[in-house]
Amino acid sequence: MALAAMTILGAGLAACGSSSSSSTTTTTSQATSTTAASTSTTGPTFASLETPPTSSVALQETGSTLLYPLFNLWGPAYTKQNPGVTITTAGTGSGTGISDASSGTVDIGASDAYLSPSTVSQTPTLENIPLAISAQMINFNIPGITTLKLSGPLLSKIYQGKITNWDDSQIAALNPGVKLPSLTIVPLHRSDGSGDTFIFSQYLSKSDPNGWGSATGPGFGTTISFPAVPGALAENGNGGMVSGCGATKGCVAYIGVSFRSGTQAAHLGEALLKNAAGNFEPLNGTTVNAEASSLVSQTPANEALSLVFGPASNGYPIINYEYAIVNTHQSDPNKAQAIKSVLAWALDPQYGNSASFLTQVNFQPLPSGVAQLSLAQIAKIGS
Repeated sequence: MALAAMTILGAGLAACGSSSSSSTTTTTSQATSTTAASTSTTGPTFASLETPPTSSVALQETGSTLLYPLFNLWGPAYTKQNPGVTITTAGTGSGTGISDASSGTVDIGASDAYLSPSTVSQTPTLENIPLAISAQMINFNIPGITTLKLSGPLLSKIYQGKITNWDDSQIAALNPGVKLPSLTIVPLHRSDGSGDTFIFSQYLSKSDPNGWGSATGPGFGTTISFPAVPGALAENGNGGMVSGCGATKGCVAYIGVSFRSGTQAAHLGEALLKNAAGNFEPLNGTTVNAEASSLVSQTPANEALSLVFGPASNGYPIINYEYAIVNTHQSDPNKAQAIKSVLAWALDPQYGNSASFLTQVNFQPLPSGVAQLSLAQIAKIGS
């Protein structure tokens, strides 16, 4: 099932899914660095980068379906302030966002995953710029059950076909008092190149290093070879994951938090996940910020950092930076200025990073030190 939505936003900002894509247009005026984020970082200001170009510009963006709902909010608001910039967005998946930004097919890619060393090596002028902090739900379709405790090692076994029924003793041991049905588990994963797959498989790799994360395990990435499990399903985009799980009794799925209204409408349960400290935590603003606070000071200058399975005792373990993928070398100076303006506006706590936008998609704002690193990367964009 594919995410199918059309909207107009301005030509260059995207979301997390693949082949079958969501599209929107609105008219509007690696990890090799060791420099850590600091709340006292000096550098470019929001105002110095938000100035729109003097000529009309059309931007194109594509990528993460997890980011897509937020860009649908950002686009019209930026348009209202800057009527000369046209932004067309599409929800095609993080993998497509990265590849299209790298090839120059689009101006801005969107991704839940940071750039791989090989991608940076192939295109050294490509940047991954955090815009906000997001998270991922683990959802399930078990009639009558809305909450379960689940862990990374247990999910690893489910996605490898080693646990096949919801009343398995290993699931029951984590959930005393819950009447689990004799119902076949149907693992659901993404069929497209996906940042959601990237962060989900990172959680499995980090929490189950001797299994999923071992040299012979599936590992992590935007596209991985999921073990062949009888009855397992694959869907395109977060929208497809919601629809697919909603239609399949016994399903378990990983879905971006910006689609929580959809999972609730589909009456899907949501797991409490076991973190690195051994505690089971719900996904909410408090637990996401707790997890982020334990890691963001490690953010390098290139901002390629995993926020998955951090050390916070009260942290939710699957969180991530949401990235814009941009080439710093732009042939058109007006287009370069438009890209800088849009991204700086999106980062600004008065505008795109304000609660009025982020709470609608259950995202959290960037800490000020990380925002300064993002501004420093944006300032490098030029012709």
